[in-house]
Amino acid sequence: MAETHAPEVKKKRRMALSIRLILVAALWSFFTLIIAGGVLVALFQKSSIEALDDRLDVHMTSIIGSIARNMPDKPERPAALGEARFDLPLSGWYWTIRDAADPSVVIYDSVSLFGDRLEFEEPEKQVEKQFYTTGPAGQQLRVQWDTIGFSDGSSYLIAVAGSTSEVDQRTTSFAQLAAATLGILGLGLVAAIVLQVRYGLWPVTNLQASLAAVRRGDAEAIDEDLPRELKPLAEELNALIKSNQEIVERSRTHVGNLAHGLKTPLSVILNEARSEDSRFAHKVEEQANLMKDQVTHYLERARMAAQRRVIGVSCEVAPVLSRLTRAMEKIYRDKDLEIDSHLPEELRFRGEQPDLEEVAGNLIDNACKWCDGKVAVRCEFVEMQGSTRDMIRLTVEDNGPGLTEIQRKEALRRGKRLDESVPGSGLGLSIIVDLVGVYGGSFELEESKLGGLKAIVTLPGLKS
Repeated sequence: MAETHAPEVKKKRRMALSIRLILVAALWSFFTLIIAGGVLVALFQKSSIEALDDRLDVHMTSIIGSIARNMPDKPERPAALGEARFDLPLSGWYWTIRDAADPSVVIYDSVSLFGDRLEFEEPEKQVEKQFYTTGPAGQQLRVQWDTIGFSDGSSYLIAVAGSTSEVDQRTTSFAQLAAATLGILGLGLVAAIVLQVRYGLWPVTNLQASLAAVRRGDAEAIDEDLPRELKPLAEELNALIKSNQEIVERSRTHVGNLAHGLKTPLSVILNEARSEDSRFAHKVEEQANLMKDQVTHYLERARMAAQRRVIGVSCEVAPVLSRLTRAMEKIYRDKDLEIDSHLPEELRFRGEQPDLEEVAGNLIDNACKWCDGKVAVRCEFVEMQGSTRDMIRLTVEDNGPGLTEIQRKEALRRGKRLDESVPGSGLGLSIIVDLVGVYGGSFELEESKLGGLKAIVTLPGLKS
């Protein structure tokens, strides 16, 4: 049994262009928003620390003012600094006044220290006037210190500390708010990106639809009403389609000329050979008939190959097959034929109508010729997984005597006839094999459930 098989190639699935554009833009926006959020939170935290330093500086100025009021006598204990937490035990807000010459000597401490000490390094080891330390209750403190001297030669070290927990809470709250805001902004950006990509690729979708219409045979050329970036592509494709059509027409002309040029000399040779009754004449006639069959066969193959390369040719299946079944019912009306047909209206054959008529006509004719009154003709759509090249499957069955497995193989040999008593050249099935091979389909013969032969042909097709 002859059958055409396309080589099995594993294709790596490629991501759609729109998905690539959306994914890249979304990832870029995602990382950009994360970086922007981190920068905003860092700036907010820095601003909050600076605000805390300003508050500590105000309290430092108030303490210095309280000390200076009673100088040159012993400094007065500061009071009413405008921060009630200085009077709450272990509140996180503290101040201390010490002897600058000996920082271990405490002059005054805030009530909030509650008998504890504010620990920090000696002034000469502190480079910055602000630093962080751990407070009595384990809180992280922001400390600001300075030394102040008076005309009597006395000098004091003054330090004010405030808890950073408030800054941390505000920063956390701001970070959550920023994350929610940027998240919503990110979703909006992704939606805008999707719309932009869909809108931007809309002309490509139109180009694809126009090309598909040409392939189906619904249009003769691609619509060139496209943006300037795609218009040259459409023009080049149309030029390619036109060039293909011109090449096919020239090929058909040459094939016709060749057929005419060869058939006439062969007919002359056959007529001359038949006019004589000799062994030589019979041999010439025999070989000339073989040459004629060969010429007919290969010219037909050339014609089919030329037709197969026509872009955008297609035809409806149901009208063609319905017309053939009606014709066969008239031709074989003496058999009282019953042809059961199932032919969906939406199916189209992606090729020349004469080729479909040739394939289906041979199959239905053979079925009617050999049947015992019953023939079934069905056509269905076959969706090829992982391929854009879908097929249609034509099945023709009869309830005749059928064929053995060996006979089914022999039947597909070119010019082979299984029963010389039935008229015919024996080329019908081999023509089907050639046509199916040209279109990249397959042809099989199997045993039918009706009792006879079942012929299965797959050809390129689509749903309209």
